[in-house]
Order: sequence, then C-alpha cells, then structure tokens
Amino acid sequence: MDMQLDGRLALVSGSTAGIGYAIAEGLAREGARVIVNGRTQGAVDKAIADIRATTGREALGFAGDLGKADVAQALTRAHPGIEILVNNLGIFEPQAFEDIADEEWLRFFDINVLSGVRLARLCLPAMKQADWGRIVFISSESGVQIPSEMIHYGMTKTAQIAVSRGLAESLAGTGITVNSVLPGPTRSRGVGDFVETLAKADGKTFAEFEKEFFEKVRPTSLIKRFATPAEVASMVVYLCSPLSSATTGAALRVDGGVVKSAF
Repeated sequence: MDMQLDGRLALVSGSTAGIGYAIAEGLAREGARVIVNGRTQGAVDKAIADIRATTGREALGFAGDLGKADVAQALTRAHPGIEILVNNLGIFEPQAFEDIADEEWLRFFDINVLSGVRLARLCLPAMKQADWGRIVFISSESGVQIPSEMIHYGMTKTAQIAVSRGLAESLAGTGITVNSVLPGPTRSRGVGDFVETLAKADGKTFAEFEKEFFEKVRPTSLIKRFATPAEVASMVVYLCSPLSSATTGAALRVDGGVVKSAF
C-alpha cells in the first residue's frame, strides 16, 4: 500500500532506538524525510546509518534533549515546515508511590507531556498555513490502566491522551489530525533491557520471564507476548499518512488486547 508520504517532512522525537526508531524507519521506508532525534550525536548518526542500510533512504538528524525548551526551538529553526510530528520522547521507571518525590513527578511530566505540547505548539503554525499536518502522541495502555508500580508514569500517559483529544478538538475543520497511540507491553530497548535484568536476577530465560509476566502481571493480554516496535510503528505510519484523514481525536490501542474493553 502506498502511504503517500513521499517528501513529507517528519520529526520523531526520541527515535534512535525502540519504538521511536521503528517509526522513523517506517516513515523513511514510505518516502518521508525523517528527522531522527536523540540526546547524543553518536546515537543519531548510528540510527541514520541503520535507516540508510535497511531502507535505502537518507534521513536527517538532530541531536539534543527535546525535553528542554531552547533545544526544541533550535530544532524547529533548523528544520522549518515540519508536516508530521510524532511525540515519542518519554521515560519510565518503576517506583513505589511513597518514594516518588515532587521533583520526580515534575520531571516525568516535563519530559513525557510538556515536551510534546511544546513541539506541537512550535510546529502548528506551518501546519495551519499549509492546512495539512499530522500530530501523534505515543501514549500507553498505562494511561488507561494505571500501573501501581509507576503511577507517575501512568499519569503522564493519561495526560497525553487528554492533550491529544483537546488539540484535535481545537483543530476541527482543518486538514490537521491529532491522535494518540497506546502501545501495550512492547519489547523496546528500555523494556527489553529491564526485563532481561529481572529475568537474570530470577535465574530465568527471557522466554520464561515473558510467559510468567503475561500469566501474572498482564493476564488480560490476548497475544500473550511482548509486541515488537515494528508492530506499533505500523499503526503510527498509517496515522501519519494522508490515508488516515478521517481519523482524528482518537486513542488507538496497539496493546495486544491488554485493555479489557472493545471501545
């Protein structure tokens, strides 16, 4: 299927690994001019080289922490006219509620929510002028089923869904769509490393830990396994395309059926 993305300028925040990289690779494969973002130049350069190797396409790059306002402003000055914005930048960390200090609540909100709000605000003028644009917030099923082991993370994922819907409402009648995507447990780099560490600590293989995880921690999963970043990226690439023009204001799940609801 032709996603009609040839030449579209797309930014994927936090895209040197995991879900973000898979989205950037998917967009590049469809012909978009993708801006790869990571904190270090080395990570950005490696991701660009990997995209070139797997897709035969060139990608752009911007190294910097997009959780900071001045860095976000520098990026949009360096790459004006962004047509597709995928807010993937985010952090997670299991922590008992009683141990989460005020500073941590603010840090999680600033990185997971405000970074995307700021980038959307910076990219919207050009999108409005063109009367076309795509904004996608990478939320999580944790925004619907708040995990007791990281409530602060779940709070930010719920906030992303709210921002996405509200922004879509504010853009009614335009050619700009705004949606959120809710991955379930996904074997991204961070999650994969975390699970591998836990598995080794328990003297188990990854497969053994995965089986037990979906029996005890996420028993409502219908696929009974971690999703792959590429499976999440497929949904996001479609939402970024002109083909998705009737889909806006939606919270779309790629959660393997973890959320026990048909709606």
